[in-house]
Amino acid sequence: MTRRDEGGDPACWLDQVCQECGRISDRPEEPGCEHCGAGTDNGTATGTGAKTGAGRDRDAEGRARNARPRDGLGRPLPYGAPGVERQPEGVERSPRQALAEAQDLLDRGLPFHAHEVLEDAWKAAPEPERQLWRGLAQLAVGLTHAARGNTKGGAALLLRGAGAIAPYEDTVPYDIDVPGLAAWAQNLATRLGERDEPVDAAGNAPRLCAGDAGPAE
Repeated sequence: MTRRDEGGDPACWLDQVCQECGRISDRPEEPGCEHCGAGTDNGTATGTGAKTGAGRDRDAEGRARNARPRDGLGRPLPYGAPGVERQPEGVERSPRQALAEAQDLLDRGLPFHAHEVLEDAWKAAPEPERQLWRGLAQLAVGLTHAARGNTKGGAALLLRGAGAIAPYEDTVPYDIDVPGLAAWAQNLATRLGERDEPVDAAGNAPRLCAGDAGPAE
């Protein structure tokens, strides 16, 4: 069983946003973009590097997981190239530990890695909280795409993530700054629409929790 069935949406949004048109794929298991056709040359998708069928990359427990190294923003590199070490998958953390680790990664300009931590939290969360953690992961992926230069896809995911966390504004679980995050996402999405160029990931990192003043100078 794949991880796409959890919560009715794909577990990872990273490779499901088209770099060309910025739209989110409705058929992420198929190669190329169904909206604009990008990445369909010779019937194979470009940029993901995932193997298919019997040769598909899998982790030590047999789960599908792309083994290609990635750079600091999660972009796939050729097999054997040096890359930035990914976060281990399936680590058990308390909600506050997950938030602290994700914040540290965001502050260091590593939103791709922060999204992996938030994905783990999403999968481990009780049902009433799952949409919250999924939305936080989407915000991290939106910042990742914005830093990669995919401004349309970044803006789309920032707004989707803001919408996902909005219902939690009155409950404020774990001191998560839901209103502040929603305002940050809207502001950054607007700026992406005005300036079609990559943003600095660390310089545009959000504060996940209220009262968090950010890293010391």
